Amino acid sequence: MSETVQESSPSPAELQTDSTENNETAKPEVSNTEALLVQEGDIAGDYLERLLDLLDYDGDIDLDVEAGRAVVSIDGGDDLEKLVGVRGQVLEALQELTRLAVQQETGVRSRLMLDVAGWRAGRRQELTELGRSTAETVLETGKETRLRPMTPFERKIIHDAVAAVDGVHSESEGEEPNRKVVVFKS
Repeated sequence: MSETVQESSPSPAELQTDSTENNETAKPEVSNTEALLVQEGDIAGDYLERLLDLLDYDGDIDLDVEAGRAVVSIDGGDDLEKLVGVRGQVLEALQELTRLAVQQETGVRSRLMLDVAGWRAGRRQELTELGRSTAETVLETGKETRLRPMTPFERKIIHDAVAAVDGVHSESEGEEPNRKVVVFKS
């Protein structure tokens, strides 16, 4: 037995759109971007969960979207410091591997940010203070100051902190991995 489904054409009233409907059509573009970032976070979370299982490490994975990028945090386990390494070197490598896993699945390069055991959050506070105090010292003395080589993550935080102080500015110089921030009086 077969069923016949009859579709009706929309009425002229159903074809009319008002301005609120037009505004709503703009929203999916934003939510599509956020949906893609959530998807990146989910893929990264699955990848990291498998890694933690292989290493037999305990940890809770938290997924979020901040400032136009997926943010994945791993917290809670005693062994997680090993995933940070000296000055965050293992964390940087793990973040890159996670980004590659996301890219392999989505076909799009990820800007995902990974934090383990709150290391990046703590480091952000330290670097913000360093950038602010360096900027104030340069403002007082008038002498430019070169900081030690830093990762792109660290340099960005320093630049943001320096930019918050009037009368000084910062630039990066050198080649990776020896790229450093220089703070100048304006």
